[in-house]
Amino acid sequence: MALAGKHLFGSIDDTRVTFVEKKIDENRKNFLKKLLEHNGFEVIIQEEKRKSEEEPQLYTVAVTDMVFNPTIYIFERKLKTFDGKKVTQDYWFQKTENVKPQYWESKK
Repeated sequence: MALAGKHLFGSIDDTRVTFVEKKIDENRKNFLKKLLEHNGFEVIIQEEKRKSEEEPQLYTVAVTDMVFNPTIYIFERKLKTFDGKKVTQDYWFQKTENVKPQYWESKK
């Protein structure tokens, strides 16, 4: 799921939520759950329905904070890593653990 400015919200069971990511695998679910809980959010996980038992289990990750928007929180640098550094877009997408303050690489 790409970062988008659109605020996705709805319900899981009877709880109003902001959707963080949908149809993700277990590894991604675990990473987001830990990161969001570390940042003080109440996380709700929902298993996606599978057509058959052979298909991999996918999940939806949501938070109960109705104003949470991943794009805003990442680019305004409001989220912290487990060691207290600010989360970057590449860290969020698990591309790197390098959290330099800039979003670009300077090539010389």
